[in-house]
Amino acid sequence: MSSAVSALPSAAQAKSPKKRAKSQRKKTGPTVSELILKAASASTERGGVSLAALKKALKAGGYDVVKNKARILMAIRRLVASKSLLRTKGIGASGSFKLNKNAMWEITIVMMMISIPKSAFTAHY
Repeated sequence: MSSAVSALPSAAQAKSPKKRAKSQRKKTGPTVSELILKAASASTERGGVSLAALKKALKAGGYDVVKNKARILMAIRRLVASKSLLRTKGIGASGSFKLNKNAMWEITIVMMMISIPKSAFTAHY
């Protein structure tokens, strides 16, 4: 009885070969969010840039808009939620968007604070 129980775990181990960890592919180039922010900042329209114009700008930059449609919409929703983009017209990811100047200033300040070492904030007596 004990020999049958001890034989089962070794048989199970023999059946499952070791799996290699998949290597993560290095991301090259800017993210979709960065591309969208760049296209929105390049716009001179007072009411912002529309979703169609954003897609057109991304396509002109060499980004495959048809293949990555969902990725673009999710990036826009994320940017609106984080207040990097302001929605001037429409609902959700459709409509017109413009760059939120105040939020970009706050993000810049936070990034500067992160880059400053903590020792700069502590008083040395």
